[in-house]
Amino acid sequence: MKSRVGPELLREAERFRFRFTCEACAHFAPDTERCAHEYPNEAHHRVDLDNREVIEFCKEFELA
Repeated sequence: MKSRVGPELLREAERFRFRFTCEACAHFAPDTERCAHEYPNEAHHRVDLDNREVIEFCKEFELA
């Protein structure tokens, strides 16, 4: 799923400590920086909301 990054999302992300990147996922293997399920993670890894117009959510994300 893709979503636009706007002022409201940025406010809510800060307020609710929004986590959606690979680094916060239970399926992320930090030693290889890859998804344990072999799901492509280029769009979800090391995302900085301040420098994005659109973010893409991973279908395999599970908060660690």
